Amino acid sequence: MEILNPAEFTRKLGLETLEKTLKKEDGGISLRIGFPMERANDEHRLCLTPGGASVLVANGHEVFMERKAGAGARFADNQYSEAGVIMCDSAKEVFSKSECIVKVAPPVPEELDFMEQGQILLSAIHLGNADKTYFETLIRKGITGIGFEFISLTDGSHPIVRMMHEITGSMSMQIAAHYLESYSKGHGIMLGGISGIPPATVVILGAGIIAEYAARTALGYGAQVFVMDNDLSRLRHLENSLNRRIITTMANQQYLSTAAKAADVLIGAAMVEGHRAPCWITEQMVETMKPGSVIVDTVIDQGGCIATSRPTRHTNPVFVQHDVIHYCVPNIPAGVARTSTYALNNVIVPFLLEVGDEGGFNRALWSNHSLRSGTYVYKKNLTKKSLSRFFDIPYRDVEMLIASRI
Repeated sequence: MEILNPAEFTRKLGLETLEKTLKKEDGGISLRIGFPMERANDEHRLCLTPGGASVLVANGHEVFMERKAGAGARFADNQYSEAGVIMCDSAKEVFSKSECIVKVAPPVPEELDFMEQGQILLSAIHLGNADKTYFETLIRKGITGIGFEFISLTDGSHPIVRMMHEITGSMSMQIAAHYLESYSKGHGIMLGGISGIPPATVVILGAGIIAEYAARTALGYGAQVFVMDNDLSRLRHLENSLNRRIITTMANQQYLSTAAKAADVLIGAAMVEGHRAPCWITEQMVETMKPGSVIVDTVIDQGGCIATSRPTRHTNPVFVQHDVIHYCVPNIPAGVARTSTYALNNVIVPFLLEVGDEGGFNRALWSNHSLRSGTYVYKKNLTKKSLSRFFDIPYRDVEMLIASRI
């Protein structure tokens, strides 16, 4: 009988991520795409796997990558070079050789200096940490900015955001379970309890993708799960998709106050795509929570939905306030960098291929809904009304800019 190791087993059963070489259509162009090393705090993810790189190269695109950019996700330089990637010795070299820069986190100030007139930037924005200077720099340099948070399909879904939210939701419960333990100075209880001992009470704010995957994981542990939102249709949808194994309530002040007092774990997942997160839990509510209970604010990168939250890092992820443990790391998926890299690759590589096939970014804006929806800076103009209101910068609609050929 043949004995397979795990890698061989997954290969034979077709469980590995499958890469497919796509044929370039007539009228397509070759793109010069750069992947610098991530320099944001504790960021180990990348937007490209070696398999994804081989697909881009096979379709005629030039791919440039800074050495050791994939190390955090356990991808070696030689894996990329063997796939046809041109390895560069510095971020500055990557920026100078590329027309399109693809990153996970938004550029740090040093990287903004490297960006050249007319380049395309594809990355997250992290609205909770963004400042006016960032957008003004992109506008001044004539950069075309495309944000992960804004890229949507015709059905209104956000594919990149969804991928990361699925990971974030699942990870949030693993994190909460750990910090409930006595050695983590938590309440000293198990999420699922045991025979004769009731499970922990988990309260989830919001009924979106993060909430769904947090609820699925919490139910898997055996916890009692409450989900709160101010959108009844979202609550109904989530309740039905989880076979009514959760308890749903409207997120009004009375229910929020009661839930905070009862919660062993409070997961902050209330958000509106493309906007700062709404603050639902006040500091007074946090003061009433059980000593040793745990808050995981998964939308801290959008500003957070709990008044006492403030950003932390993977290297120092928690702080205690009002005797409640707060975990507020903005980039939770970076803790599973390899899984996250595969997830990002699976969305971004087909996106880049489609842009190349349509003749480049400027031409693709005419026909590609996802590209238009994701664009927040174009032709030296801010193109998102929500950003204009928050940062007090004038904006022009991207479709008007395209139509006027400015």
